[in-house]
Amino acid sequence: MAGGAAPSDETASRAALGAGVLCYLIWGFAPLFFQAMGRLGADSWEILAHRAVWGTLAAWVFVVLARQGAQVAAVLRSPRRLGMLALSALLIGANWALYVWGVNAGRVLESSLGYYLTPLLNMAAGVLIFRERFDVLGLGAIVLAGVGVALQGLALGHFPWMAVILALTFGAYGIVRKQVQADAQTGLFVECLFLAIPGAIWMAHLAQTGQGHMDDSPAAAAWLLAAGPITAIPLVLFAWAARRMPLSAMGFLQFIGPTIGFSIGLAQGEPFTALRGVSFAFIWAGAATYIFGLWRRTRSLGA
Repeated sequence: MAGGAAPSDETASRAALGAGVLCYLIWGFAPLFFQAMGRLGADSWEILAHRAVWGTLAAWVFVVLARQGAQVAAVLRSPRRLGMLALSALLIGANWALYVWGVNAGRVLESSLGYYLTPLLNMAAGVLIFRERFDVLGLGAIVLAGVGVALQGLALGHFPWMAVILALTFGAYGIVRKQVQADAQTGLFVECLFLAIPGAIWMAHLAQTGQGHMDDSPAAAAWLLAAGPITAIPLVLFAWAARRMPLSAMGFLQFIGPTIGFSIGLAQGEPFTALRGVSFAFIWAGAATYIFGLWRRTRSLGA
């Protein structure tokens, strides 16, 4: 088809876009899920253990549905791919643990800041690693975000370490996963498998010492079991979309999640001073600058 992508390419692009949007919608509302688990008494480490163990089972269901058992076996025989997935598992595990702790410690706003920063880190990585195009608007977006981080530190009275670590771990996770030759379902299953081993050991320890909450009530069991699909579904969507879209475009979509999280933090009455508002205004200005640049590039390509 002259002047445009083939219908199959257009369909694949729409599917990738839909998967990316859906995964960030789920992540946007994730604080509510993990806060519900926290109110049952589970701390971040117990929730992480359940995410890893039940996430592995959920990921295996996706592997079976996609008929990727042979691919899983191939990955398990490849030291390089295993090493890359071990690294991505470490990154996402650290991200999960810190995020769950933050949203249950009344720091949803700071958590949302971390995920506002991640797309801007993805932009820089897209240029440095994947040779994606970068223009003056992209540079302006990063500068505005940098000012926002500095102001956020002043507003908090300390460097926003949690937000920065969340951004770095998830940004690095996206970079690693984009380079692993494994489909979304296979990669997620192997990642969860790495995390499930210490997770199962920790769950057994909690059960033996009477500190676990799985047996407290049917509601507690249901919420902790739900940690599996809540973990697996958006990650499968993310990994599937990330392998089919430019990293910078995935960065654009990621503004959906923190915007929902920011709204949740405000609704729950977290402190929001004028200086903190200014810091977020700079972050939003950076996001808007990037979105405008992306729109302008898309329009010029379609002309």
